[in-house]
Amino acid sequence: MQETLHGLMMGFSVAFQPEVLMYAFAGCIIGTLVGMMPGLGPLAGISLLLPATFGLNPIIAIVLLAGVYYGAMYGGSTTSILMRIPGEAASVMTCVDGYAMTQQGRAGPALAIAAIGSFIAGTLGVVGLMLLAPTLADFALRFGPPEYTALLLMGLFVLAYMSGGSMLKTLAMAVFGLLLGMIGIDAMSGYTRFNFGIIELGDGVGIVPVAVGLFGISEILLTAGQPDPPKVQQPTLRELVPSREDLRLSVGPILRGSLLGFMIGIIPGAAHIISSFVSYGIERRISKHPERFGKGAIEGVAGPESANNAAATGAFVPMLALGIPTSPVTAVMIAAIMVHGILPGPMLIQQQPDLFWGFVASMYVGNVVLLVLNLPMVGLFVNLLRIPYAYLYPCILAFCILGCYSVSNSMIDVWIMLGMGGIGYVLRKLAFDLAPVALGLVLGPMLELSLRQSLALSGGTYGIFLERPIAVVMLALGLLLLLLALRPLLLKSRDWRSKVGLDEPAA
Repeated sequence: MQETLHGLMMGFSVAFQPEVLMYAFAGCIIGTLVGMMPGLGPLAGISLLLPATFGLNPIIAIVLLAGVYYGAMYGGSTTSILMRIPGEAASVMTCVDGYAMTQQGRAGPALAIAAIGSFIAGTLGVVGLMLLAPTLADFALRFGPPEYTALLLMGLFVLAYMSGGSMLKTLAMAVFGLLLGMIGIDAMSGYTRFNFGIIELGDGVGIVPVAVGLFGISEILLTAGQPDPPKVQQPTLRELVPSREDLRLSVGPILRGSLLGFMIGIIPGAAHIISSFVSYGIERRISKHPERFGKGAIEGVAGPESANNAAATGAFVPMLALGIPTSPVTAVMIAAIMVHGILPGPMLIQQQPDLFWGFVASMYVGNVVLLVLNLPMVGLFVNLLRIPYAYLYPCILAFCILGCYSVSNSMIDVWIMLGMGGIGYVLRKLAFDLAPVALGLVLGPMLELSLRQSLALSGGTYGIFLERPIAVVMLALGLLLLLLALRPLLLKSRDWRSKVGLDEPAA
């Protein structure tokens, strides 16, 4: 412990250097803006900035890119809450209750709780990174294809468990997302499938055009179809501050989301996306009033926002301790470090202690910078709602088109976004939940690849899942959640049978 404290003090001496502070501040601002732009996200922002880091000190380079990364986690919540447009994929769940709060005139508390939850989760994540990196990284090494398959199946079972309405509708939307995820080049065989002769679909259907279409364009269509558009809000200063009840309801979700997100974050994959879905499902299920979710429950903002920020921090554990990227973002950051002749891995702390501890300390500083930036700007963000919808929505539509096009410079993404907007409009009219589509699209390719890799390892035998303890535990938990989700349906079936006398014993 004494060695850890000594390293942290050395890290703060590095992080408080004026030049490092300046780049940390710049990274946080750029990341927040990138997160607010539909279609960009942290990966695009870091990739664009990567060439600019080549002539910088390695410490400054990684501090700048890390600031962009978790700044984007903060910024993605803003457009989700105000306009129901996820700035990046991890903010999909924030749309649900965040935008409902905006419609109720409570956009200020939603944005404030999102900023506070992100700050607490980020800070706790850095503490976990500092204290638990070696142990947790070792645990992550035990994950092979069978463990990933079990984890992703458990994610789908969690989806069934968290369905507050019709479980059949929820699973139908998840299957629709899984089918979308099958489009593109098969990672195992290299063959292209279901692309209808469109070359651009070889990489598959992107989460950005699907999410922006389902949540953003469908919202514009729904609002445009109303005879009386929603009134433009005039928030007062008092309305921007969370009430004591808001803070009380948010404490538990923030702490649970922080722990859950950090643990999921160290596992390779789209951890920050999965953690936000799982966090929302848990909060909805354990709530005494689950009917409030989807209608403006502040727990539905606090939990997912905390989870995705903690997951973003947790992703640095295997990156720094083992040199293993857990996502495309951390892969780009490893490339940025290696450009400077530094190899991340077990020897990083011994050979480059100033870089490791300077990076950890800069994350403390970055979280404070993001909180200071975001809380005072809540009023500015909310004032966007004062723009009349006749001017605001065409701007949003143009912004969505530009954002989706910028992802891969392809008009196909724009057409997908518009098509998904029409589909989302119809599905919302029929009272379907759209979030499972996004989750199915994210999990589908990962689940298929890990399942086929597992069967290749075992020679086609499914028994491999029963030979791996971690996989067995996760599958058992998933099946338990599925049975709990089916329990209300079984009880309804029993009530129906008793009413018609089918359960009465024969005379």
